[in-house]
Order: sequence, then structure tokens, then C-alpha cells
Amino acid sequence: MKIARLRKLLLQWKYAGLIVGTVLGALFVVFLTFPQRNDLVAKGPMNTGHESIDCSECHLPARGSMAQQVSSNVYHWLRLRDSAMSFGSEDVTSDSCLECHERPDDRHPISRFLEPRFADARQQLEVYSCITCHTEHQGKRVTLPTIGYCVHCHQDTELENDPIRPAHAELVRTESWNTCLQCHDFHGNHKRDTPVSLMDGIPEERIWKYFHGAPSPYSLEKFVEPSRTRASANP
Repeated sequence: MKIARLRKLLLQWKYAGLIVGTVLGALFVVFLTFPQRNDLVAKGPMNTGHESIDCSECHLPARGSMAQQVSSNVYHWLRLRDSAMSFGSEDVTSDSCLECHERPDDRHPISRFLEPRFADARQQLEVYSCITCHTEHQGKRVTLPTIGYCVHCHQDTELENDPIRPAHAELVRTESWNTCLQCHDFHGNHKRDTPVSLMDGIPEERIWKYFHGAPSPYSLEKFVEPSRTRASANP
């Protein structure tokens, strides 16, 4: 008799624990959905310039209910559905970035890298995606491990009556790819005059600091400021 009562008591505790655990889990999920708790959900610190942006400005809600999202992805995993479905929020794409950052005078827009002549470069570096260089939640401005990425497109650079010294052809010959950004602002949005001598260029150390969040060594004045939010970019 005592054993039966003990089993019944343990069973009651088991169901009570399951109920309490479910309620606490649900409350925890709700807690994490509050905008004030973005820092607990994010994969890492926001990149330079994005510190005050709310998660929901880039991570838009995925289509369908949670149950539909789960079932669709299960079907995809079982190969009963051709494509997966976003879960929780839609993937952040380059189009999401361009809603705030696109401008007509960008020297290296994504659209340029989609041209056939850059097919080989695309194999080496995914230059058609913003996050190739600006992976979010890394706490930096530029997340590439090198500043010599110009090599993928400019191996044949040779200018007639080249105005700089040393000449571009000489820099290419000596594979001095880390010097490119000492004179050239990649997106060309900072108001400045391009130097005609590498001696007047920006030291590589300052460029690395800029990549990791320091103020721009090119100029603090820009031609075009980014839209504050996606909402303001699409009034």
C-alpha cells in the first residue's frame, strides 16, 4: 500500500514538474521577446554604427505561425518539401542593408560585382553580399581578416600617365595590396582628396583601427548619411 501511494505521489510530482517547467519556459521565451532583452538574444555586439538599432528593424517576422514554420521545416528535412521556411524571423539579406545604405555614387556597389567580368572574383570573394565584409554582431565596422582584398579584381591595373608615386603598376608588380586603402576609400562616401603619393596615404595601422570601430581616417564628413532605420527608408 505504501509503495502504491509513493508511486502515485511521484507521478503527481512528475506532472506538476512538467507543468511548471512548461510555464516557466513559456515565460522565459516571452521575456526574451521584449525589445529591452535584445542583448540577451543577439549573437554578439552590434557592429559600429548599429549600436542603437533595434533588432526588429533588420530581423522582420517570418511568415506564418510558429506551428506552420515548424511543420514546414520538418517537411523540408524529410524531403517532402522543396524549400525550408524562415523560423522566427526572415533572413537578413543585402537588400535589407541597402534599404538604409544604398546610394547612387557608391564606387563598389553590389550591382557592379554581378557583372560577368567579375565572375572569377566572385569565386574568390563573395563581393555580391554585404555581410561578406560587414558580418553583423562582430562589434566591428569591417570584419574581413585582411585589407588586401583588392587583389581579386585589380591584378591588371595599369594606368596611362599614372598620377601617383609609386605607380599602380609598380604596386601590382610588388603585390602591395595592403596599400590600396591607404589612398582609396572603398565606397567613396567620405569627402576627401585622393593623395598622389603613397607617402601621404593613411598608415595601415589606422585603417585596421577603422575596421574595428575607430573614427574614419579618410574624413568624418560624408556625402550621404545612411537612413536611420528601415522604416524611415520606406516611409
